[in-house]
Amino acid sequence: MASRRSDTKRRGDGDKYSVLLPTYNERENLPLIVWLLVKYFGESGYDYEIIVIDDGSPDGTLQVAEQLQKIYGEDKIVLRPRAQKLGLGTAYIHGIKHAKGNFIIIMDADLSHHPKFIPEFIKKQKEGGYDLVSGTRYKGDGGVYGWDLRRKLIRYLREDVYFPLLFSLCGLSSLWNSVNDTLLHIISDSLTLPFSHSRGANFITQVLLRPGASDLTGSFRLYKKEVLERLVEKCVSKGYVFQMEMIVRARQLGYTIGEVPISFVDRVYGESKLGGNEIVSFLKGLLTLFATT
Repeated sequence: MASRRSDTKRRGDGDKYSVLLPTYNERENLPLIVWLLVKYFGESGYDYEIIVIDDGSPDGTLQVAEQLQKIYGEDKIVLRPRAQKLGLGTAYIHGIKHAKGNFIIIMDADLSHHPKFIPEFIKKQKEGGYDLVSGTRYKGDGGVYGWDLRRKLIRYLREDVYFPLLFSLCGLSSLWNSVNDTLLHIISDSLTLPFSHSRGANFITQVLLRPGASDLTGSFRLYKKEVLERLVEKCVSKGYVFQMEMIVRARQLGYTIGEVPISFVDRVYGESKLGGNEIVSFLKGLLTLFATT
């Protein structure tokens, strides 16, 4: 198959955007997310590269990525695979080492994050000179759509069971009851988006950690490269909690944070990697951050 090169106009601002795509068993989703990235970067005219960091996927994700590289070119699709699954944080570190862009975009490869929002991220960053821009499900037109019963249950266990436990461990059970009841009453009266309990728990997280961003656990973000490098050095968490700590550490270090409302949609193909271990990790991570920040 012949290589495909973009003939769209190139913006002359000198900026380049490196998209980090950690993958594990994403062979069905990868061609779609890459096509969408190429489409929206091509239409906007920004210089870019897509770095695929596959962690030894047994479903042939790497082989699919190799075919995509032949289609779009080695300058646009950069493959930096690893032999086994080593975690999200180390995947970012691995990707940053090979990134040629002065801006880094992190996002999920499972189509939960739509590339159509990337030009809005870039516009937001340029307007405010922000050190990082985070997609948010909890402001403006942002939202969460398409979650099945299993993911709703996991979300409930994580945020409506473990948050009360956290307050109990801190001797603040009565405070949780009063704040949570009041907060959920306000939310149920004023919001029409789904998962009001999740939004309530997210607010409690804001109270505990004061991160300076409305969506603490989101994983669709744009960073200045040097900012992301420093944050990765400071973070100690792994897995799901890693994204949360990145925002908390950014606030500690005085970095500026911009936000863009996004629609988070459940994966199209494959199984979610969110499970019981992530719930336990979330609790441990939240306790650690609460105690150290």
